[in-house]
Amino acid sequence: MRTLLAFALVLLAGAAAATPVRIKDLVEFDGVRGNDLVGYGLVVGLNGTGDGLRNAPFTEEIMANILERLGVNVTGENMRPKNVAAVFVTATLPPFARAGSQIDVTVSAIGDAKSLLGGTLVMTPLNAADGEIYAVAQGTIIAGGASAEGAAASVTQGVPTSGSIPAGARVEREIAFDFGGLNAVRLALRSPDFTTAGRIEEVINAEFGRRVAEMTDAGTVALDIGATRMGSPAHALGRIENLLIEPERRARVVVDQRSGTIVMGADVRISRVAVSQGNLTLKIEEAPLVVQPNPFAQGDTVVVPRSSAAIEEEPGIGMAEISDASSLSEVVAGLNALGVSPRDMIDILKSINVAGALHAEFVVR
Repeated sequence: MRTLLAFALVLLAGAAAATPVRIKDLVEFDGVRGNDLVGYGLVVGLNGTGDGLRNAPFTEEIMANILERLGVNVTGENMRPKNVAAVFVTATLPPFARAGSQIDVTVSAIGDAKSLLGGTLVMTPLNAADGEIYAVAQGTIIAGGASAEGAAASVTQGVPTSGSIPAGARVEREIAFDFGGLNAVRLALRSPDFTTAGRIEEVINAEFGRRVAEMTDAGTVALDIGATRMGSPAHALGRIENLLIEPERRARVVVDQRSGTIVMGADVRISRVAVSQGNLTLKIEEAPLVVQPNPFAQGDTVVVPRSSAAIEEEPGIGMAEISDASSLSEVVAGLNALGVSPRDMIDILKSINVAGALHAEFVVR
């Protein structure tokens, strides 16, 4: 039954592969990209769950620098607060972000803080790869978990040392990029494929009634902005991004060994092959016997080991034949006929792939 449920998702995935998809969901437009930002700062207001300054001296340095910028001289002071923590702050500056707009940030402890729950991030500048400050973050942290402990036990749920601040950073500097001055824009496919790139070229040229797009390789389609006769690159991309095509993908089988999940694409095929599967179980039991001397007799108490070992072999499925499959439903039907669990099915698919009978890319996670 579990195998049938696992492969029910496979059929849905295969049906969705033939559905027309918008161009904007298949490509990245050249120049329209985000930029990663990072900074380090201080979280305050923790309920005794902050860094131990003896183990994280950089926290004390950050706190001293912030206080000195605010006019508080702490030189030579022996500070040992437990309600502060040093953190890394990360964010992504979206394309075309303007000064004054707000973006989300992620906050992660870098010391030995136990939880950031209830903490507040003090004003933290965020730098890009060029070293310039593009945003400043500040606000109350929404932690991703909770923890509690007593004298002899503790419990943790989720990750309390990491959290986020929605709209927690304000953009202070814009990325210098003249998008309106581009004469050509490249469309980069997220999953390079010659057939998909050709279809994108065809549908764009059909939309404008002339040759404005050209496939340069499996992952790139070049768009001539001048040939589109549109007012700007933004107008041209706005016209083509919602055009629909049917993308092509490589046949692929993806398995997750931890959860036992198996996902197949619609184009997976299996050649005629015979499969036999069985399990061995090794069982070892220890039942030591304590032997004591008689009362008033001289001697020592000894432990006599007693062990039993046995190997059990399940009958398995014998030799089962999977015939040539011309469709995904036939592949699923043939594998389900083996009557094994998803865990065993993963091992069977690995063996079929090694035998050269699985005609698809095999991905194990």
